[in-house]
Amino acid sequence: VAEQQGRRPKAVSDMREVFDDRAVDTVSIATPNHWHALAAIWAMQAGKDVYVEKPVSHNVWEGRQIVEAARKYNRIVQTGTQCRSNLGEPIQYVHDGKLGKIKLARGLCYKPRRSIGDVQSPQPVPDSVDYDLWIGPAEKLPLMRERLHYDWHWVWNTGNGDVGNQGIHQMDIARWALNVDHLSPRVLSVGGRLGYTDDGETPNTQFVCHDYDVAPLIFEVRGLDTDAYKGAKIGVIIEGEHGTMVIDSYTHAAVFDHDNKQVVEFRHSSSHHANFINAVRSRKPSDLTADIIEGHLSSALCHCGNISHLVGSDQSPDAIREALKSDNEAMETYERMAEHLAANKVDLKKTPLTLGAVLKMDPKTERFIGNDKANALLSRNYRKPFVVPAKV
Repeated sequence: VAEQQGRRPKAVSDMREVFDDRAVDTVSIATPNHWHALAAIWAMQAGKDVYVEKPVSHNVWEGRQIVEAARKYNRIVQTGTQCRSNLGEPIQYVHDGKLGKIKLARGLCYKPRRSIGDVQSPQPVPDSVDYDLWIGPAEKLPLMRERLHYDWHWVWNTGNGDVGNQGIHQMDIARWALNVDHLSPRVLSVGGRLGYTDDGETPNTQFVCHDYDVAPLIFEVRGLDTDAYKGAKIGVIIEGEHGTMVIDSYTHAAVFDHDNKQVVEFRHSSSHHANFINAVRSRKPSDLTADIIEGHLSSALCHCGNISHLVGSDQSPDAIREALKSDNEAMETYERMAEHLAANKVDLKKTPLTLGAVLKMDPKTERFIGNDKANALLSRNYRKPFVVPAKV
């Protein structure tokens, strides 16, 4: 591309130089998760329109701050949930009632993740990296893993696990299918990091239940070897009274009746970035297929599931079954998870799962009800001068 343009792109080490450049109109943010919110807000304050990859935030509070900044500065802000530009037709099929009453929306991330290594001492940061800038808003901790890059997903200081990595796509589609525009009133997680011991902190096996009034939203992560579920590994399954929709990629969906006969199929692919540029030109946030409010809400569902996990405790299989016994969907999901782990030679009596706390949420304030420990995890302590502003 550089050869075709006849010039090489300018490269800088500090993103603030880009934000200060009056020749720049739009910014695409593809940093580790802990930088997304502050980078987006800085860019908007400098008058830029923003495309920010998923998840848009590292925690719930800062996601809402991005939305506030977008509205205050009248900026066009697209969330990098590409499925929103590709799956409009099948989701409209659901919204039109053709599946009947929705019983359950289930997201899947069946994506094997191998051990990231188990170091015994701090590792050297690559010479090419300004570690202070790289860490930015996060806590400046020693590098306690083999790879600085990518494996930041699996430590809480900078990442959100696969719920917030791959799962944000499927969580977003599931919420879109349910047609809800707020956080769930109740969330529960069951999960753990099992099958190996390494430097990762986030679960590699997990499910999160969001109890929406219209229907439950369940999201599953399987990081060990696994088969597909109802034809999908990374996808969404929407169960309705007239049949089931299986979304098995970013561009494909099919509906099956109760005899498993295919009723209709959808295929569509379009450019999410082109949609962003069109909205930049029109100056209408409504032209975006994934306006920042959608990114905030779906990212926050991921964060809330992780908070349930973080304030939970390790429990025996019997204790988990007892806790889930009144929730048929959660119990069925747990039993399949337990079978999956047994197939991967994980003994849950020796390495137990974490039963997350049942957290009740006030969707209007986006705060948990009666749980100070969980509310403390809705934000973080920011490292000066890399502070997400309370007033954007």
